[in-house]
Amino acid sequence: MLIKKSEIIKLSADIRKIIDGQSVDLRDNSEGVWKILKNDIHTLASIKNEQVDSLGRERDVMSDTLANISHQLKTPLTSMMLMADLLDNSLSEKQDKQIEFISNIKTGLTRMEWLVSALLKMAKLDAGAIEFSMKNIQTNELLNLALEPLQILLDVKNQSVEILSETDVSELFCDKKWTSEALSNVIKNASEYSPEGGIISIKFGINPIFRWISVTDSGTGIAKNEIANLFKRFEGSRSEKGYGIGLPLALAIMRGQNGDIEVDAGGGSRGATFTLKFYK
Repeated sequence: MLIKKSEIIKLSADIRKIIDGQSVDLRDNSEGVWKILKNDIHTLASIKNEQVDSLGRERDVMSDTLANISHQLKTPLTSMMLMADLLDNSLSEKQDKQIEFISNIKTGLTRMEWLVSALLKMAKLDAGAIEFSMKNIQTNELLNLALEPLQILLDVKNQSVEILSETDVSELFCDKKWTSEALSNVIKNASEYSPEGGIISIKFGINPIFRWISVTDSGTGIAKNEIANLFKRFEGSRSEKGYGIGLPLALAIMRGQNGDIEVDAGGGSRGATFTLKFYK
């Protein structure tokens, strides 16, 4: 098959346009190896363009994430700097004022430490850098791991946890470390929206489709117009002290293991229920 020099020159020019980022359609409906070559180059260019677009989207996501991190860290940092200045100016005043400022600074640092840790975990999940280690784990062991870091919070609010099993579910197939992190965030959310002295109810069971763990607070439920934003980063928190990152992190962990989280808004005399689903 003879190929005209003008066709080669045109193809070369089109390839240079693609290299420069221009959109060129090289598809050819004619017969022969020339058509195959042009169509293969078109396919290669389409893949290249999609990769470039994907990298652009990832760059935008990273830019938004960094902007959110900056915004979320600015508030506690500003507050602590102000309290440090006030503490410095109150050295000659009563000691209880100094104790109050120091306590507030420690609280701010603790919240900032949690936020940074949560954001780093979320970034790893977004980047696909987490390899979940899926193993059978005792349900009670998972619950104990999730509750351990929350004991002080529960004690401060004089809250109790009630654990009930609706069916015999002795084991769950999941990543122990990451799933306990997800469950801990859901329980922490339940604590934040339960009153002092309230009861957090944890149940677990099994059905033909999935095994599950549910967490129910003793609050007043969630308004229907709030449910859509619960798992949106930096938007879903209903608490003035919340960052809106705990529930999105929990959902990302569950979906990374082919699981999910379902929400029952509750209302009236019922608190909200978050159910972690472990599909078979």
